[in-house]
Amino acid sequence: MRRVSRIAVAGVATAALAVTVSACGSSSTSSSSSSSSDKNLGLALAYDVGGKGDQSFNDAATAGLDKADKEFGYKSTAVEPQDGESDADKVQRLENLAKQGYNPVIGVGFAYAPAVKEAAAKYPKTTFGIVDDEQIKADNVADLVFHEEQASYLAGVAAALSTKSDVVGFVGGVDVPLIHKFGAGFKQGVEDTKKGVTVKEQYLTETAAEGGFSSPDKGESAAEGMIDDKADVIYAAAGLSGQGVIKAASAAKIWAIGVDSDQYNQDALKAYKSSILTSAMKNVEGAVYELAKSVKDGKPETGVVRGSLSNGGVSVSNSNPEFADNTKIQDAIKKASEGIIDGTITVKTS
Repeated sequence: MRRVSRIAVAGVATAALAVTVSACGSSSTSSSSSSSSDKNLGLALAYDVGGKGDQSFNDAATAGLDKADKEFGYKSTAVEPQDGESDADKVQRLENLAKQGYNPVIGVGFAYAPAVKEAAAKYPKTTFGIVDDEQIKADNVADLVFHEEQASYLAGVAAALSTKSDVVGFVGGVDVPLIHKFGAGFKQGVEDTKKGVTVKEQYLTETAAEGGFSSPDKGESAAEGMIDDKADVIYAAAGLSGQGVIKAASAAKIWAIGVDSDQYNQDALKAYKSSILTSAMKNVEGAVYELAKSVKDGKPETGVVRGSLSNGGVSVSNSNPEFADNTKIQDAIKKASEGIIDGTITVKTS
């Protein structure tokens, strides 16, 4: 195995891919065997809260699965989370997938970190991936992480140059360090671009179990409160809850900034697309695909694999013509991107 710190991930997806995946039964009996099937069935995803159809984080992972299936002839699988599940439930799910012969097995979201660590120790011949956590140190685990703050900084540049009220907002799904990175980068991008703009921040819940990533109604309510306070651009890093933010922005005829996937091009959000200025994307699709490809090639990636502006792992989308054709915004984003890549701009993570 080769241990890496970074890879050049595949190009960022610009459209949602409609995928049908079969669900593995999460109630299957777990096994303590350290061996798995000799036949690789393909990759397996264990979704984070919000599941498939969030038009964001999980769907980006699904697009990576779909690409791997198409290219390698796999019949991969994906498993939905259950309400109120424990770490033990997650461990059993991952072990079942490894036992059945899926490789790699990927936990989509930092909540899977303890389960990935335990399952990987029991199935050393299987490669495991964990998205958004870099604390697992094991020879058969790839920590798929991103410089979310870099894309968020660019989102802040766009917001600062688009606001007319000089009030913008950030809605975070859960009050945790990962989401703080989005908020910190966004705020810095706004402040570096236009002095005097107020950035209002709100986190929907303290824990994911409370629905911060899976409750569009919470996102909509938070956005409505910011709109009442004169915000005319709102950036949401809140998974499925972000759909509520985009809905509220559309109703008020203000700008929303999406996250993770190019939300302007998501079918489920097409009624609101005219209000989606851009999206701060992280290439979960590419990270999932590249890990599957490395296993297919017999050289599994392990260690920290980090997506950044410099390797295409994070970016902002250009799908909305009003954004793509705005010379002032595009010139500012290009300048900011170059500064981040060459180190003259250091983006805060908290």
